Amino acid sequence: MSVARVHRVVSEVATSAPAAVLYGLMADATQWPLFFQHCVHVERLAFDGTHERVRMWAMTDDRLSSWVSSRELDMDSQRVTFRQDHTDTPVESLSGVCSVRPLGDRSQVVLECSFTVTGDAPADVAWAKRVVRTHSHAQLDRLVWLAERWLRLDDLVLSFEDTVRFQGSADAAFDFLYRADDWPSDLPHVRSVRLVESMPGVQVMAMDGLTGDGSANHTESVRICFPGAGRLVHKETVTSALLSAHTGEWSIEPDASGVSLTARHHVLLREDAIAGVLGERATLAEARGYVRDELSLHTHLALEQAVRCAAGVVRAL
Repeated sequence: MSVARVHRVVSEVATSAPAAVLYGLMADATQWPLFFQHCVHVERLAFDGTHERVRMWAMTDDRLSSWVSSRELDMDSQRVTFRQDHTDTPVESLSGVCSVRPLGDRSQVVLECSFTVTGDAPADVAWAKRVVRTHSHAQLDRLVWLAERWLRLDDLVLSFEDTVRFQGSADAAFDFLYRADDWPSDLPHVRSVRLVESMPGVQVMAMDGLTGDGSANHTESVRICFPGAGRLVHKETVTSALLSAHTGEWSIEPDASGVSLTARHHVLLREDAIAGVLGERATLAEARGYVRDELSLHTHLALEQAVRCAAGVVRAL
């Protein structure tokens, strides 16, 4: 029986950013959907402070892939080792290590990936190498970009949530959120929606709408639906002008006295776009307030319509 050949791709980058910041960004995978463009969603399955298992959803060659990874975090050595427990064809196995090394007054980040390919067909190996190398370079470049702005990240990241309580059908509220292609007839700020469910529970959506001042706005997103848990998570792949990234979640939690419907938003502001959108004298604080107000306005319209749908089902019954 032949042994699968192991292929390796090594990528590295140097930066003036502090090593501890680089390690922190590598270690906290729950923040990756906001910080790394290809990463759509991360669910932490288990974590004991050192070892963790996470399920990841990410874009690979314009298609959504999902896998489970086991990771070991070594803060003392500033390295993260990982192994994919399940991989997508044609990749049979994938593991690696990302480490930060001192380099004089700079830091060097090295990402080493090892993988095997089912059947070891040359075309499949070439595809896998290209994808691994492309994603490794993109991830390291983004890691450096973030780490070199670490003093500004707290100001550039904005997270908030809005919740409504109601009496009604939790399933009907979720159904409204799930059937976003009906939103143009239900929500005044939505002009058109193109929704494709390429696989059960995974939706790709393009939406054209209006901002609070009536300006046109176009976004595209990937939505992952968990109907059994009453959750729908989303990430914009094409954002509005002020946002570098936007992720979020709708969650429905029934209890003995009613139902809580919550919309959560996490955004990374694009500081260099503020002047063009809000004027030369606009500040980052004003941009944060503007984005919060815009998202809350549209969120509350959706929340209110979801509640009306849920209440309508109860009245019909």
